[in-house]
Parts: sequence; structure tokens; C-alpha cells
Amino acid sequence: MGFTHGFTGFFAMGGCMRRELEDFLVYKSDNDGSTDRTVRAYRDVLARFEVWLNGREPFGLSGEDLLVFAGPYLHKVLKLNATSRTPYVACLRGLYAWHAAVVGGDNPALILPYPKKGVTLPRVLSLANAERLMWAPDFSKFDGVRDAAMMGLLIGCGLRVSGLVGLNEGSLVTQEVGGDVRTAIKPVEKGGKQRLIPVPREADLLLRVYLTHPDLELIDRTVDGGDKVLFVTTRNRRCKAHEYYGEQRRFSTRGVLKMIQRHGVAAGVPIDQLHPHAMRHLYGTELAEEDEDLLVRQSLLGHRDPKSTEIYTHLAMRKLTKVVDKANPMSKLNSPASQLLSNLTAPRTHR
Repeated sequence: MGFTHGFTGFFAMGGCMRRELEDFLVYKSDNDGSTDRTVRAYRDVLARFEVWLNGREPFGLSGEDLLVFAGPYLHKVLKLNATSRTPYVACLRGLYAWHAAVVGGDNPALILPYPKKGVTLPRVLSLANAERLMWAPDFSKFDGVRDAAMMGLLIGCGLRVSGLVGLNEGSLVTQEVGGDVRTAIKPVEKGGKQRLIPVPREADLLLRVYLTHPDLELIDRTVDGGDKVLFVTTRNRRCKAHEYYGEQRRFSTRGVLKMIQRHGVAAGVPIDQLHPHAMRHLYGTELAEEDEDLLVRQSLLGHRDPKSTEIYTHLAMRKLTKVVDKANPMSKLNSPASQLLSNLTAPRTHR
């Protein structure tokens, strides 16, 4: 049941929104910097709230009254799940905080909790399918070398796709680590923050092959300031030929997705794993499999909240499975199951 349906239903019943509620919406629009979309959503929430009030004074309610609306009413009557109930709680908390600030008094909405949502584990590209993807490009062609280098950075560095397409040649940093010359990248991702990520040797090799490809030298990819777009497109039907240089050569995030899907479908990889973020999830999962320190993983993945990094611990099953197989008490018992396993795993002899 969507917002628009509730709002239409309210006015179909002949309702007219209270002046105080309209004043709150004006405040959200003109003084609080809320977007038009938020104001429209809040208007719909308040329309449903007025239907539930059924003539009662909204600012005479207790916190327990509001809990009835935000809990049983939204869940049982309007059939809204936890995600859909969240904007209702946000609206009511904002409404009563605004009213308390304007006229004084208590804020009964302070006791309203936000609905708890279950954590959805991310889709992960499997190692076997990542291997299929890396073999899919045609390395005899410039596009194939480029695509392999891009996928190598997504898989090997756990980059967000926005960070990948935003890379310039100046984003590459050469460092000496343990006597070896190694490459690191400086992507700019969420919130405009820049971080430094070591590039694994395999991805570094693919990157160097791409950067030294003779076809790349023929492309004008210089941007303002003299830097050069790192990963370039070779076709852009929306761009005139004489304007197809510099920033116009840069990949879009959608272009990366289409490239991955093209190679993945050809390689027989399931479509739900053919997404740049599925590659990032593989990176996070493999870091967890190796028992790397949580703070190290948080830094490599660019997470502000360690709880985001902990999700990958739930996905790291190879090592846990080996530990369980070796250490669980059932493995140390002589039971019908152990006898059956022994027979199943025993090497066959040829007569």
C-alpha cells in the first residue's frame, strides 16, 4: 500500500488537514531544507495519521497512544512492514519535536522506536565464477585488456563502482614495500572521501598491460588540470565525434555494469552475481575468511561503521567449516555416521 493511495483515500473521505500539521510541513519545506519528495511523503503520513485520530487532538496524545499508531495500527491495519513504517516514525518524531520547540511542553514521540529491520546479507560473486569472469575478455583486443583490468581492480581491491570509474592516472601511486615496487590506488568514493588501497600483484599486472597498450596512446583522455581518465570507453553514440575526448571518454557506472554482465552471461555466470557490488562482497568475504583484523578490513573496505564490515564475517564459511569438521565432537566419535563417512570417502581399489 503506497503513500499516494493513503493520501487520496483521506481526501476522498472529505478530510481537511489541521492547520498545525500544515504548518509543520511548511516548516519542513522552507526552514528545515527537506526535499519536495520528503514533504510529499510526510503529507501522506499525516493524512493517514488524521484518519487514525478520528477527530482527536494530536497534541493531547501520550507516548503510549503514539505507540499504538506506529505499532499495531501500521502493522496490522495498514499491513506495512518494518521498512515502510520507518518514515511514519520519522515524521511523528519530527512533528512532535517541532511542536515542543514552538509552543513548549513535553515531546511524547521521544519513546517511539524506529522499526528494527533484518540484516540482508549481500549477494556474493563466488570464487569459481570470479575465475570464469577473469577468463572471459578477449585479451587480443584493447577492450578485452581494459575490461580485465577493470574487473581485476573490482575483485582485487574491493572498489565501489563509483570509485573505479572516477579513477585518473593520477590516482595511481607507486610505493616501495619490503623492497618491492608496488602500486596503490586512491579512489574517491562515498562522501567524497579518498583512501589508499594496495593493488594485488595480479590486478597490478593487468593494469600495467592496459596502460602500456598501444591503442591507449591514440586516445585523448586528458581532463582539466592535466590528469588523464584511467579507464576509457571506445564507443559513445550520444557524443559527437569531435567532442569525444577527456571526460567524455570516462566510463559510467551503468557502463561498467553492462560490461560485467556481457562477459558474465557469455561465461555462464548467474545474473544475480553479475554486479560490481557482488565483486566487492567477494573481496570483503575473502578478507574475513583469512581472519584479518576487523579494523584492517574496515580500512580496506572504506566502511565508516565497523558493523558494515562485520556482515562479511557471516559470509566467511570455508574456514569455519574446516574447523567444525576437524574439532566438533561428532568427528571424534565412532558412530554409524562416522562409519558411513569412512566408507564413502575411502579410496576405491580396482580388482
